[in-house]
Amino acid sequence: MKPTRFETAIALIDRENSKDINTYNVAGIAYPKELLYSQRMSRTLLQFNPDASKALQIAARAHHISRWEIARNEYPMDRVGYLKWRETLKKMHADKTGKILEQVGYDTIFVDRIRKIILKKQIKKNEESQALEDTICLVFLNYYFEEFAAKHPDEKVIDILQKTWVKMSKEGQEAALKLDFTETSLALVKQAIA
Repeated sequence: MKPTRFETAIALIDRENSKDINTYNVAGIAYPKELLYSQRMSRTLLQFNPDASKALQIAARAHHISRWEIARNEYPMDRVGYLKWRETLKKMHADKTGKILEQVGYDTIFVDRIRKIILKKQIKKNEESQALEDTICLVFLNYYFEEFAAKHPDEKVIDILQKTWVKMSKEGQEAALKLDFTETSLALVKQAIA
């Protein structure tokens, strides 16, 4: 049976992300970093939102597509530089995803919808953009938070948790509190949201 447009789009996104030269180790296996991240995004989205639209599923899978192509150190190492880097990345992710979707035959309206989700347009008004943000935050908290917390002082960790918390919807926050945190991490989360 011929794969659907959706399956082909996901496979092409995965093919791009499998080119990542950066790796992330899990249980002694080195994965291309963004491929693993994108798969975690898909899994987390469907756990959080089982009825997620195909558009939202594609946006979640692609929202970091080819992220390694624009290095953080290409921009000033301050807050302004960081924000500019993030904006440039979002546009690149949206453009690359748009090209893949056009290639597999999706129409302009569908492609534009996904671009808006990836660019996180009208985040608090657009339910799909908000669901993407919630998923990003849940993936960070579930898979990357412990490692981040181990490398930074508690004050910085609490600050990042507070910034993460305000980006999330009420449903996202509730899902976050159900994650399996270590005792130390849970204490930091509770301090941050107190």
